[in-house]
Formats: sequence, C-alpha cells, structure tokens
Amino acid sequence: MTTRQLDFDACYLAVSARDSRFDGRFYTAVTTTGIYCRPICPARTPARGNVRFYRHAAAAEAAGFRPCRRCRPELSPGDPGWDVRADLVGRALRLIDDGVADESGVAGLARRLHVTERHLHRLFAAELGTGPLAVARTRRLLLAKQLLTETTLPITDVAFAAGFGSVRQFNAALKESYGFAPGELRRTNGPMHEKGGPVALTTGLTLRLGHRDPYDAQPVLRFLAARAIPSVEAVCRSGDDVTAYTRAVPGGSITLRPAAGHVRLTVRTTETHLLSRLVARCRRLLDLDADPGAVREILGATSLAPLVAARPGLRVPGAYDGFELAVRAVVGQQISVAGARTLLGRIAARAGVPAVADRPADHPTDEGGNPGAAVTGHVPLLFPTADRLAAADLDGLGLTTRRVATIRALAEAVASGAIDLDGAGDPADTTAGLLEIPGIGPWTAGYIALRALRDPDAWPEGDLVLRRTMERLGIAADEAERWRPWRAYAALHLWSHASDNPDTTPRGRNR
Repeated sequence: MTTRQLDFDACYLAVSARDSRFDGRFYTAVTTTGIYCRPICPARTPARGNVRFYRHAAAAEAAGFRPCRRCRPELSPGDPGWDVRADLVGRALRLIDDGVADESGVAGLARRLHVTERHLHRLFAAELGTGPLAVARTRRLLLAKQLLTETTLPITDVAFAAGFGSVRQFNAALKESYGFAPGELRRTNGPMHEKGGPVALTTGLTLRLGHRDPYDAQPVLRFLAARAIPSVEAVCRSGDDVTAYTRAVPGGSITLRPAAGHVRLTVRTTETHLLSRLVARCRRLLDLDADPGAVREILGATSLAPLVAARPGLRVPGAYDGFELAVRAVVGQQISVAGARTLLGRIAARAGVPAVADRPADHPTDEGGNPGAAVTGHVPLLFPTADRLAAADLDGLGLTTRRVATIRALAEAVASGAIDLDGAGDPADTTAGLLEIPGIGPWTAGYIALRALRDPDAWPEGDLVLRRTMERLGIAADEAERWRPWRAYAALHLWSHASDNPDTTPRGRNR
C-alpha cells in the first residue's frame, strides 16, 4: 500500500483474513450499512462492491460513515508508519493527539509546524483524504464514544474531557456524525466496568489502551521502574513483575497496568480537559502503536534473529514528556541508573511543583535524605518545566558545574522554542539542535531521539554496552546499517540481552 492510495485488493484480503497486522493502518467503510470498521471486525466480510477503504477514521467520517459499535475503532492502535516517515503530516497528527488543535486551532497547529494553514490542509487532503480540523474532530468524538461506553463519567464531563467547548456543541457533533445522542449510546451499550462495580470519579477513570500483539509489557515497565524519579513516578511490584506504573500529572496522577490484550489507564485528575493528551502520551510512553511484525521482518533476517525470536513483543520505552527525558539523558551521562534517579529526585524536589495546585507537596525523604525514595506510590510532584528549570538554583544537588550548565542551556533552548521535544520538529533537525548545546554529544542526542522523539531508527552512538554486547555476539559494527529503519528496536534487543546476562555485561552509560 502506498501512502496516498490504498491498494484495494491488499486491503480486502486483510479484512477477509481479519489480519491484526493491519489494525489501525486503514478502515473499512460499508456502503450498505453506513458503518466503518477496523480490519479485525468480527462481522461478516462485506461484498467487494460494498466497501471503501480509508487511511484514517476521520476520512471515513468525513465521507458520512459512523464507527462500528462492535469492533470499536476508538480502540485501534495508531498507524506506526508516521513515526517511520517522521514527515510533517506525521508530526501534525502527533500534535493533534496532544490536543494542540483543540487549544490553538488549526492556525496554532500550523504555527507549531512552521507552515501555513493552506499548505497543511493540502498535505492532509493528499495523505489522508481530509483536513486537520476533521481529524481533530474525529479524535474528540472517538474519545467521547469510549468514555460513554467504558465509564460512568457524567455526559457533561465527557464533553469537556473529550475536548469539546460546550455540551451543546458535543451533542450536535455526536448527533450529526453518529446519528444518536450521547445518552442513547450509554443506554444501548451501558458503561463497562472493572470487576467490583462502577468506576467512581473519586477512585479514578479507567480506559483501555489497545496495542498490536505480541506485546511484552514487562520489559517496558521494568525499564521505567528502574528509572522512576522519586516523588514524580512510582511502581507496584509482584515478585519480579511490575504490576502498575504511576506518575504525577497536572491535577493528580495516572496509573498504567498491563492486562490481557490491552493496557489499563486509570486517571485521577481535576484537569479532565487534558484527558486526550494523557492518553496520547501514555501510548507513546509504552510504545503501544508499534508494529512488531514490521520490526521482526527486518531484524529477524539479520544476526539479531535469535534475540528477536526470544522477545518478539519487545518495545522501545518512550517518554511522557520530551523535556523531562532530555534532562534524564543529560543527568545520566556516565553514571549508574540508580545514581541518576537520586539526582533527578533532588532536581524534582528543588524545582518541581505540586501536581495538585491546592495541595502542598510534602517532599517525603528516606533515611539518607533522598526525596520520596521510601514512599511507594506517592507522586506529589510534577517534574519542572523548561522555563522553571532554566531559572532554578541547582547548586548543592551533587551535579557537576558542567552538567548544571548543560541542563540550563537545554532548558533555555526548549523554553524559547528553539528546540521542540514534543513532536513538532523534524527529528533530524531536533537532533542537530541538541548537538549544538555544550555537553550534549552523539550518545545523548541519540538516546533522546530514541525515546523522546520516537525515532525508530535512532542509534545511541558510542554506547559501551551496545558495542561490547555486539562484540560478544560476534556482530560486526557495520551490520547496524542492515537494521534500518528499526535500529532503536535493535538497541533495545541488545540492551535486554545484556540485562539478561549481567555477569558478562560491561559497566556503561545510564540507559
């Protein structure tokens, strides 16, 4: 399938086979029913003459089709192709998921991307068959549909949580696009609850985040657990398994738990209008939109084949916030993971702000004076923003003078807009900008690209563990070129192999 035009025969074959590899890559609209579905929909395969294929749900809705209540398009994983291409449309889709179009309109979206509205609309029409405004509208409607189906959140709150400006606008949009009012969907489907009864606002709002199989959640969660910043992040464990990851967000916290076929996201926040952004960032954090089949097709044909076969569902841990991840990378240069956690906890305690504005953060400490280290699940602090960290006093935290200068220069560049770490910038241009900051070299820039910029081909140049592991496995250094465009996944396979064989793993950089 090309980018601009879907191959009808290939799509129809995928739908007939209910091939999960294509879930999220296109949508099937049935002219006789007026409904569009995911490729995996269990309904009877429609006749060839009655189907149309669309690359994005918004294009199907713009053509007058409404989402299937059986396969629920709102649960589709995202199309991983945009991350591989990293072009302007892909970056725009990421910003739309982050709520930029809701907050600033298409004009603000175009400004973030440094293009005109007309040019942006032209690109969207060519690639997706509809404009950015329609994509943002469909995203709001599908999130609202999920909230109405899975939660007991009042309809008024659903409207604002999904990004609509008013309840009247929400009701009209749902009626126009889907042919029913919000209350009708809730009465028909009824909210789906976790075992134990309805989801109450006081205990959190729980949504399902879908992914492609296979998905190996534990390596991602263990990776995040080992690097959890005290008072900002916390984890729960059962033996060696991480059963839940929690972090502070504006107005409260979010918790992610692996489940059968999906990840459960529980949101506890007073800032319900940020729900769409929270969902999008959690998907990026856990790499839920990846296509393991595409990765396996390339890496499985190289010397990495045994590692890929052993971990077919391995993912690249992402970042909830790009700037936070960049600071992690700078702080973690040439020190241990545990040492970096301690320093990052001190930075958060010094310059972070309470997650809940009217509740003071009490900065709990352990016997050694490290903030939050002894309190599992206690996440009262938001990691400092770029402008706040640029002005913060970081003396006396254990950071070297040079490291403080690098953090401050990075914070100033992000605060001024010279560097965008949340999706608007071209990954190559952003990486080049990072390399201009004194104290940021190829390894740090590559690590930031790998996790914060979601570049699937990023490679942390000079990583000692990667080099030694490749030597031990008899892999030549130049073979990394054969791993394109999935070198980030190759790096995770090598790091995971090194972690599984600690007796032979060299001490290297903090990853």
